[in-house]
Amino acid sequence: MDDRFERAPVGMVESDPDGTVRAVNPAAADLLDLDGSAVAGEPVGAVFPDSVEATVPRAFDTPPEEERAVEEYYPDLEAWLAVTVVPHGDGVTLYLRDVTDRKRTERTLAERDADLNRVTISNRLIADVLAELVDASDRETIAATICERLGRTDIYEFAWVGERDLGTDEIVVRASAGETGRTFERIEASVERGADVPERRAIETGEPTVVQPIGADESVPEPVRRAAFADGLQSLLAIPLTYGASVYGVVGVYTTDQDAFSERERESFGTLGEMAGFAVNAARNRTLLQSDSVVELTLSVTDGDEPLVAAAGDAELSVDGVVPQADGLRCYLAVRDGDPEAVAGSFDDRNAVRSVRVIDDHGDAGTLELALPEETLLGRLTSLGVTVESATFADGEGEVVVELPPDEDVRRIAETVTRAHDATVTAKREREREVTTAREFRDALSDRLTDRQENALRTAYYANYFESPRGSSAAEVAEALDITGPTLLHHLRAGQSKLLAEFLADED
Repeated sequence: MDDRFERAPVGMVESDPDGTVRAVNPAAADLLDLDGSAVAGEPVGAVFPDSVEATVPRAFDTPPEEERAVEEYYPDLEAWLAVTVVPHGDGVTLYLRDVTDRKRTERTLAERDADLNRVTISNRLIADVLAELVDASDRETIAATICERLGRTDIYEFAWVGERDLGTDEIVVRASAGETGRTFERIEASVERGADVPERRAIETGEPTVVQPIGADESVPEPVRRAAFADGLQSLLAIPLTYGASVYGVVGVYTTDQDAFSERERESFGTLGEMAGFAVNAARNRTLLQSDSVVELTLSVTDGDEPLVAAAGDAELSVDGVVPQADGLRCYLAVRDGDPEAVAGSFDDRNAVRSVRVIDDHGDAGTLELALPEETLLGRLTSLGVTVESATFADGEGEVVVELPPDEDVRRIAETVTRAHDATVTAKREREREVTTAREFRDALSDRLTDRQENALRTAYYANYFESPRGSSAAEVAEALDITGPTLLHHLRAGQSKLLAEFLADED
């Protein structure tokens, strides 16, 4: 062979028309991982490693007459090679180039495009679900809405929603939709047996759970894995329905795509889980408002780490009102038989209290405003969706009375609180709600007010904004709500207008 063949920057293989190799240059020997001097006289099929299509050896089934170019992946080399077969005179030359980097780049771009397209579709679906959840009035409607939207699409095979059964750790299937096949039958059977399905883990941890591929994950019960393999299912995502510290249930979404749920898609579903949890909580609150009876729990608290208990050493404290916020609550506290400034100072030394402000100070009595995180007792109770009827603290202990609907999981709520705090349930009773004109008025008004209007009115009221002289300025109330002054005044005017309209409607 001439010097140009030996020094060529691309791989070259010279062969007879029948595929018998004459020579391999160093570049080709390097690409094919060969000893170039030992291949002369070998067939092309012995020189090239196996590929899926075996295109190069098959090109010599008959002597090639036309130029042909192919690109193939060679598993043994872990590389993509571009091979051009060029017949000439009494022989054939094969030109080889390594195109692995280009192929990987193309694959990465294709995966990103597919991921972006999938995320766009899923985000549109989730936006549709969230829009419909606004009008969902009960848990059954919420579950059906989620399943119908997600389960009847081209990118997911089916979806199902499960909730915790009242008073137990069992999961009850609320709804399902889509091509459920044999897999969902096995899931239902596993849930009934109390098996550790991924959806149960999502409920217990409060975190989304991804399994892909399903068939290779031994944490999935074997009957479910077998059915998923038969149905062609590859990936699942279990999303907990959360509101604050509460986990009301789970959504299981299944698809035939491998590695289907990207980080961005999971984040979008996380939003769905939070909004669905909010909708469930709202449905529970509506049940409480409309119920003729309520369950009343009385809690005795001796937790020295609880800020309100620790501060009630030299003063009596009682909660006038609470305003739920995204990451905790705003609490308005009446101080009796104690110096409000001194009590406020004791809160300053506690990391659990984010901020404290004296609203009124009459020497031995007054009012404080506290920002409490969800990890505190009142924060946890609020996140669980119960209504705090009263809370008093004195001499290093406290008593908190809460109300909840009669069909609520009382045991679970009590266990959640007593497990996190030194608290015990000292009384539980179901009583008929005293239906009064005032309650009917509040319920009717609450239906008309938006959440922001109601929070603005509550915060302003408990902060003594409406007193004369005012206990808080508009700027201080706006700061407590983390909104601007003009926005606060807009919400107050709108809320006051609805309040007066409801009040004067009876008179008219």
